[in-house]
Amino acid sequence: MTARRVILADDHPFLLRGLADLVSVEPGFQVVGMASTGRQALALVERLKPDIAVFDLAMHDLDGLAVLRRISQANLSTRVVLLAATITPAQKSRALALGAWGVVPKDDAPGTLIACLCTVAAGERWQHEEPRETIDPIPPPAARRVARLTPREREIADLVSRGLSNRAIAAQVGTAEGTVKIHLHNIFRKMKVANRTALAALKFENGDRV
Repeated sequence: MTARRVILADDHPFLLRGLADLVSVEPGFQVVGMASTGRQALALVERLKPDIAVFDLAMHDLDGLAVLRRISQANLSTRVVLLAATITPAQKSRALALGAWGVVPKDDAPGTLIACLCTVAAGERWQHEEPRETIDPIPPPAARRVARLTPREREIADLVSRGLSNRAIAAQVGTAEGTVKIHLHNIFRKMKVANRTALAALKFENGDRV
């Protein structure tokens, strides 16, 4: 079976490299181009005509919706999947109306992006199920941030705080190094820290609660 040709676009180099690592190791997909701006992404689609394009919703020059609109207007056959840290119901409706084949929350990308791409490659639209929100008493700030981490993110945050490299973490938890990079991107954002050192310091200050 011929591998599906994929391009990726995100204005965060760290996340972009992680996405590329994640998709590249998956049989059936070939990353043929990467872009850090919407204009670059659009030029790649027009030049390479990939099967699938994965775009960040919030790129600076042309956001994902603008790129999607231009692809739709040009009647290109590339199937577009949007990545979104946050998305409003109106934005999601607009994306679907413009022909998006799926919208994947960035928090869920390590676990669901490949499933989304497989679904889209098979000619079906990806439907992401939103988790139910529960209302709990407001915990202390550090605990509230920790509560936003998934079990795998907590595991990786703990290994990072012990000083393990991305490669060592990937080997220990049984995943790709690119997946670890994506998890780290989400951990830093949720914990509101800039780097591994700050994450380790937060864990030290809060003991086993982080």
